[in-house]
Amino acid sequence: MSLPKFILGDNTEFPNAIYVIHTEFPRFIINLENDEVEWFEDFDAEDQEELEVETENAIKEATDFYDSEVAKYDE
Repeated sequence: MSLPKFILGDNTEFPNAIYVIHTEFPRFIINLENDEVEWFEDFDAEDQEELEVETENAIKEATDFYDSEVAKYDE
């Protein structure tokens, strides 16, 4: 199955939370309400530097994706 890079998610148990799921490495879910990130990957200490760069880029892309999707509803 082919998945999009980002998927929006919500849950009625957390009515203020908006989730963006990143399906490519490094896989994670970010809660845009509080910027909390849950990782689906296990990282070694060796991965730390690459992870920091990838994380910054992926979270910015996730936020940009959300903004783009919301803007489509406002059209």
